[in-house]
Amino acid sequence: MSGGAAADPERLVEVFKALANPARLQILRWLKEPEANFAAYEPIADRRAYGVCVTHIQAKSGLAQSTVSSYMATLERAGLVRSSRIGKWTHYRRDAERIAELARSFGTEV
Repeated sequence: MSGGAAADPERLVEVFKALANPARLQILRWLKEPEANFAAYEPIADRRAYGVCVTHIQAKSGLAQSTVSSYMATLERAGLVRSSRIGKWTHYRRDAERIAELARSFGTEV
């Protein structure tokens, strides 16, 4: 994705909407350091490569499974996380490249 696409107003609005929810923002923060923030949960797959299992995000957040699934879909549509399937489990990790691209765009576009 080019810098122009990151700064596209419609894409930015989607990002801001995703981050406007405190629980989604907290989940994104947790995913920055998955080993530390999810140490209490036995990983199903390598957290650095695949991310954190959605069931662990649900357990840590205390939110309903359907709510967490909806929140993660919102973060994924905004380009802030990526998902991977490992068997029947969905794992999420931050899209560090996209987040860095967004941060760079604020220095020149906003």
